[in-house]
Formats: sequence, structure tokens, C-alpha cells
Amino acid sequence: MPPRPHTDRPHTDRARAESFGGIAADYDRYRPGCPDALLADLVALRPAAVLDVACGTGKLAVPLRAAGLDVLGVEIDERMAAVARGHGVRVEISPFETWDGAGRHFDLITCGNAWHWIDPDAGAARAAALLRPGGSIVRSWTYAVLDTDAQALLRDVYAEHAPGTTTHAGPGGEDSSPDPFASRPEFGAAEHRRYRWDLEVPAEEWVGLIATFSDHQLLPAAQRDRLLAALRDALTAAGGVLRGHGEADALFARRL
Repeated sequence: MPPRPHTDRPHTDRARAESFGGIAADYDRYRPGCPDALLADLVALRPAAVLDVACGTGKLAVPLRAAGLDVLGVEIDERMAAVARGHGVRVEISPFETWDGAGRHFDLITCGNAWHWIDPDAGAARAAALLRPGGSIVRSWTYAVLDTDAQALLRDVYAEHAPGTTTHAGPGGEDSSPDPFASRPEFGAAEHRRYRWDLEVPAEEWVGLIATFSDHQLLPAAQRDRLLAALRDALTAAGGVLRGHGEADALFARRL
């Protein structure tokens, strides 16, 4: 459940942005699904057609489809898309910024844990062109906020084995970069909604989750293996369960 990268224009780092395909099965296994309350708010919009941008393995598209919505995914990586298709999601392969909608329009565009990989200005323009008037784009990010003792334990492990790499164990923080939707006349002011729930994560689940983050994937393999082994040992010695709460931030912007 990663904190959002905000201010360093991460979409330009294509090696990091496209690092997930080789671990598509683990991504699908360990990354969290859509929080129930957020899913309910999306369904309550009653969209006739949904486009899930950078759909990955279907972490948003699958529950939206299960709720009875007509969902199409757009994904840059064929390996991620293959997993989503295995869950029954229709997926077209393309960067969102240059995707050919072939005249199709949508009532809802979603993007879960991925909008930071989209060029913000080109992405906002594309969303404006694809949304019907009255439709919404909802960008969401889900992350863990572990208890202070757990955060301290993780910091010690990272200081020894991967200094400079984030633990992904704290709040995502507020986005200090300009929202490109705010400057586009097609959209009203974005509404921020936050969702929160209690969280208990077994050590092995956390180790599996943390290994799917792009900054961990780009570590040298030997260093990553040492880090994961040290995390596993430290967490097991501390009781084997991490506690805290999950949070999801969502930005709802309506097409005028």
C-alpha cells in the first residue's frame, strides 16, 4: 500500500513506471484491492461505462465489474493485462496518453495507485476528451500507516540494508504539486475523500507486498534479497504481525 510519489514527476522515470510486468502475479497476489467504502462511492455514481486507466492486474477493475459495471481497462504492460484478462476484464494495450478511444466515451474514469505514472497534463487532456459531460474521473491511492513501533523497526532494517529506500510504512502525505485538472475549464473543483480501516498484516504478507514496489524492484537483486530476508527475520522476531491502519485518498473531479 504505497505512499504516493508527488513532486518528482515520476512518470518520466519509465524504468520504474514499467517495472511491474515481471512480477505481475505477485502484484496481483499482494497489492490491496479497492477499499469497500471507495467501491461503494464509485458504484453510487451509476456510470454506464467505466474506463480504468493503468488498470494493472485489475485491482480496481475486477471489483467494479463484480458490482455489475461495464469496465474497460487500458494498460501499458501486456503481462499485467494478461492477469487482468484472466479475471475477466477487457483490456486494451496502450499508454493512456496516446490511447485511441475509437469514438468511445465514458461516464467514469478510474485510476488506482497509478496516476503518478501518467503525464499529468496529457492525461488530464485525454480524460477531458473521453468523459461525457457530468462524468467523473477518480484518482485514488491506497497505503499503510503502521504503528510507530513497527515503523521504527522497519527504519532500522532499511538503515542497514537499503538506506535511502522508503519503508512504505507511513502516511502518503499531501500532494504539493499542482493538480492539472484544476487548470482545465472542463472540470469542476476536485473533491478529496479519505477512507480509513484497521489493518493487521502478517510478516510474510508484508514482505511479499514490499517486494512489489517499484523502488524495491530496481534495487540490485542481491541487495533486495538481503533486505527481504532481514525484514522477514526482524518481523518474525517481533511477533510476526504488523498493525496499524490502511488509508485511501481519492480525488473526484467532475466533467462539466
